[in-house]
Amino acid sequence: MFTVLIRTIILYAVVIGAMRLMGKKQIGQLEPFELAITIMISELAALPMQDTRIPLLHGIIPIITLLTLQTILAILQLKSETFRKIINGSPSILIENGKIDIQELKYQRFNINDLMEELRLQGYYNISDVEYAILETSGQLSIIPKTELTPATKQDLHLLTKVNVNITQDKLPVTLILDGKVNFENLKLIKKDVSWLKKNLKRNDIEEFKDVFIALIDSHGKLYFQNYLGKTKGD
Repeated sequence: MFTVLIRTIILYAVVIGAMRLMGKKQIGQLEPFELAITIMISELAALPMQDTRIPLLHGIIPIITLLTLQTILAILQLKSETFRKIINGSPSILIENGKIDIQELKYQRFNINDLMEELRLQGYYNISDVEYAILETSGQLSIIPKTELTPATKQDLHLLTKVNVNITQDKLPVTLILDGKVNFENLKLIKKDVSWLKKNLKRNDIEEFKDVFIALIDSHGKLYFQNYLGKTKGD
């Protein structure tokens, strides 16, 4: 009995340590590969707890191996957008301009009842009120409402006191540089070229793309970037 107690304490400490090293994501926000590793770790820890004939190391070594694998995959995802897409997939747009993408809905095996429930949970009862609904790689649904339905901020209230304010619809942010690598497809999407991007970065004292951690066109159509030193700029 005492042996089981000690084994349980040791394995519990190992699992808690492994989960802490994996990061601070909640279970509902885990990517598919992270969820798979989490389930496998729990199973590996449970077996030596239940069966004292199994050597303790036979539970600890696989847990450490999985933790190492998860760390390697996480590093590779930070370094390569292509690898990140292979492992995690890409976000899917289920609603665009107030219209449901039926084909994408079927492809993601996401039925209309689930979609409507997610909208209601976030306070939107009409599909026409939603500009974009995006199914993230973690399985969560992100919603961008139409501009006129976006909750007002103090800045909005101040702006609305002015005369002849032009309200434009927020658009989906487009990533142009990630971890020093230019996304040429997204540049074509916004009908810009590398020269335009380089010129705008040079105006902000950025000479090389490799110095940029992230650069994107935000929902208001403005260029935003952050370099590796933490400098940010909304252009």
